[in-house]
Amino acid sequence: MRYDPLKDRIFGVIRLFPGLRDIFFALLDRLLLRQRYVKREIVAYAKEGMSFYDAGAGFCQYSSFVLKKYPLSRVFATDLKTDYLKSFAAFSSGSFSYQSADLQSFTPRSRYDMAIAIDILEHIQDDVAAIQNLYTALKKEGILIVSTPSDLDEAARFTEEHVRAGYRKEELEEKLVSAGFEIEKSLYSYGIFGAASWKLMIKYPLQFLGKSRLNIILLPFWYLLVYPICEVLMNWDLKRNNHKGNGIIIVARKHNSIAT
Repeated sequence: MRYDPLKDRIFGVIRLFPGLRDIFFALLDRLLLRQRYVKREIVAYAKEGMSFYDAGAGFCQYSSFVLKKYPLSRVFATDLKTDYLKSFAAFSSGSFSYQSADLQSFTPRSRYDMAIAIDILEHIQDDVAAIQNLYTALKKEGILIVSTPSDLDEAARFTEEHVRAGYRKEELEEKLVSAGFEIEKSLYSYGIFGAASWKLMIKYPLQFLGKSRLNIILLPFWYLLVYPICEVLMNWDLKRNNHKGNGIIIVARKHNSIAT
């Protein structure tokens, strides 16, 4: 499956109706368990006035979150889709800057207190180079938050934009440590409960739409039925220590002894 055409269609709507951006971001928070995991870790390690690097920012929903929650912070975002970044910059009222960049070769001039790479490493051929560049982009004691599919995620194997079908958690930890990071936290997301919620709220609705776009009329009724159940499932997933799962969340700190 290819997700980029779907993202481009959503972006086209937002570009025509900028007022829908906040509503879209709120919907992502409700539908995507991943965002709850990532934002939980951002809040755990963030501080007011921090410098924040959103690597592979996409729609910039995490940049928006940081700018609103920590209004004195400075946010820098990169992505290959410059039009996405430019559109958000026009929408943002905070200290936001951006640059089109390939994470395999790009290192920002400034150094940051926190960086995130959310569902981006699985798209990058030379992920080792990208991780090293993220390391260089951080200040001493800087925090990197990574989210990526695990090798247990069957859906990731059929996503055409992926260059690898997820990671083994130990493999990703080793790559981060080799770059100089210390692992602060490493866990599975989308365990048994989270995976069930993803099927109900993402997989099945996309299948409905794949059969006929007219099925969009039925989606509000579907979500009214399943959303209360999924909310419980996602909260259970967040509270559990998942022994396996379809996603990986890692928090890593820049190692002092070899920091640059």
